[in-house]
Amino acid sequence: MNNNQSVISTMDWKTFFQDKRNRTELIITILIVIPIVVGFSQFLTFVEQRDGAVLIDPLLNLFNPIDLTWFTFALIYLSLIIYLITVIKEPKKLLIAVQTYGLIVLFRTVAMYLTPFAAPEQILLLNDPFVQLFGEGDILTKDLFFSGHTATLFLLVLLTDNKILKSVFLIATLLVASAVLIQHVHYSIDVFAAPFFTYASYRIIKKLHIKITNKSN
Repeated sequence: MNNNQSVISTMDWKTFFQDKRNRTELIITILIVIPIVVGFSQFLTFVEQRDGAVLIDPLLNLFNPIDLTWFTFALIYLSLIIYLITVIKEPKKLLIAVQTYGLIVLFRTVAMYLTPFAAPEQILLLNDPFVQLFGEGDILTKDLFFSGHTATLFLLVLLTDNKILKSVFLIATLLVASAVLIQHVHYSIDVFAAPFFTYASYRIIKKLHIKITNKSN
């Protein structure tokens, strides 16, 4: 097991592509994850158009919302850039990250379909500066259960081996989770549930990799 982990952490792109199994896994991942992400974007249109329930959230009722849009997205994009810089030369780790993200999106699709929530009453719109800079992207308000922003950053915590970066990403996760609550973008349950779905997704992908590796040895 330790040998497998060592190979995963040290394998570069040249070595990765020399193995037919890796090339096959990459192609299968692309063929699965891209439709999931594209389908999710279409699903969000459906979610925005349907009626949903407004939840009574005791935590949100304690304070008025504050716009933390730039703070939130600065943390998210900075964290993603840092992670990509550290993992760009390690294709196996990057592949696991993409696969886990795809599974998270799949879980979010099912979860949102089963929980038709309306946006919190005092929501301040979370307007992605990057999306708005390059187009007229619609601002979503009903992509609620569970929080994708929180899930994405917590995924970086799970994916990172470096203890310092893991701590940095954990702090960023807590700050973003707090920010979307302070801005009333999400209900408390959306944020609290996100790490559990993320961890489940990560463990499923890791177990599949271990199972496939053991079979091939």
